[in-house]
Amino acid sequence: MIVMAVMVVLFFVLGLLLRSGRGSFLIAGYNTASQKEKDKIDEKKLCRYTGNLMFILAGCQMFFVFSILLENKMLMWIGVAAFLISVVGGVVFLNTGDRLKK
Repeated sequence: MIVMAVMVVLFFVLGLLLRSGRGSFLIAGYNTASQKEKDKIDEKKLCRYTGNLMFILAGCQMFFVFSILLENKMLMWIGVAAFLISVVGGVVFLNTGDRLKK
């Protein structure tokens, strides 16, 4: 349970860092892009969106903590489903359309 609680706090702190716009170096695809590709992307929007996604994922992980505390496996499965849906939905949403173009 302690490990899961630490993960929730870590995701929340990373969300704060990204949401503030100073954590773009943590985003793997953006970090490894060439300068020409980086110039096409609005860095503030990318950081804000990724930070929001980290907050959502921290919330999903809270289900894991509550599952352990309440000894309820259903909460764990709800957390797993919410986590997977959030990750897949977030990545698809981010990569479709021109949401991050300058």
